Amino acid sequence: MLTYAIKRVALAALILFVVMLAMYGMVFLVPGDPASVALGPRATPALKAMLTERMGLDQPVAVQIWRFFANAAQGDLGIDVWSKRPVLDQILEAFPQTLLLGLVALSWALTLGITLGVLAVVYRGTFIDRALGLVSVSFISVPSFVIAIYLLLIFAVWLQWLPAIGAGKAGDIPSQIKALILPSIAVGIGWVGYLARMVRASMLEIMAANHIRTARAFGLPERKVVTRYALRLAIVPTISVIAVGLGSILSSAVFVETVFSRPGIGTLITGAVFKRNYPVVMGTVLVTTAFYLLVITAADLLIAKLDPRVRDALAR
Repeated sequence: MLTYAIKRVALAALILFVVMLAMYGMVFLVPGDPASVALGPRATPALKAMLTERMGLDQPVAVQIWRFFANAAQGDLGIDVWSKRPVLDQILEAFPQTLLLGLVALSWALTLGITLGVLAVVYRGTFIDRALGLVSVSFISVPSFVIAIYLLLIFAVWLQWLPAIGAGKAGDIPSQIKALILPSIAVGIGWVGYLARMVRASMLEIMAANHIRTARAFGLPERKVVTRYALRLAIVPTISVIAVGLGSILSSAVFVETVFSRPGIGTLITGAVFKRNYPVVMGTVLVTTAFYLLVITAADLLIAKLDPRVRDALAR
């Protein structure tokens, strides 16, 4: 188990390094000089040279990469070109908002998705099963930003039940909860269908296992067989999906936060891209990628601990 954990952590570090190399490559592949694009056509050569030096783009690529990783290892992600604030401070302010949005969206999507998956198994082959399958596929097919726009138009503009923009007033919990409803629905609704289909498929496989037939033979109620014996095993394959889902939800939040003008990582990185503020872009990509890899690695280790078959494979 320890060897497997070391391998997974090493792989995550390698992936993070490759991602940052790719980001640096994109900086130089984008047409135009970054300083010229950021400052506009009326900038003087002296101002362009000053901004290029401030962003560190006047150094060789190898030096830039080494300096970035050396500073990042010390918690220094650079300075915002425009506000002169440390990039890490801006990320620490924005990331909790995005993380809260992702966790709320994943929580209700997980609860509803598992419930729909169990109902589809209990009523398999019936109209309810087919209806739930149709609803699940519909949820998966619609992009989150499309759902966000329609939710905004219906519930914020037309019905005026919920706020259209922002994250609520500081210190006002009810207003913050109301501001979180529409974005969390837009972010999580696609995962309801995905989780429901996966739980249904996993439970159908487990329901045909020998220990389920034995439990039924002993006269256990069907409800107890489904919830205590089948569902517990069916949840294990979804752990990795949940980890991937959290990463995907964070990426979906980029569009949703833009639609609802909600502060967070999505708003931060979108503004940085438009302004060609590369220190903020680099720092944001590094932190979000590291968080995503951390969640995936933790999920893999948890699966290896919970599933005896995975532990046996690792032992071999």
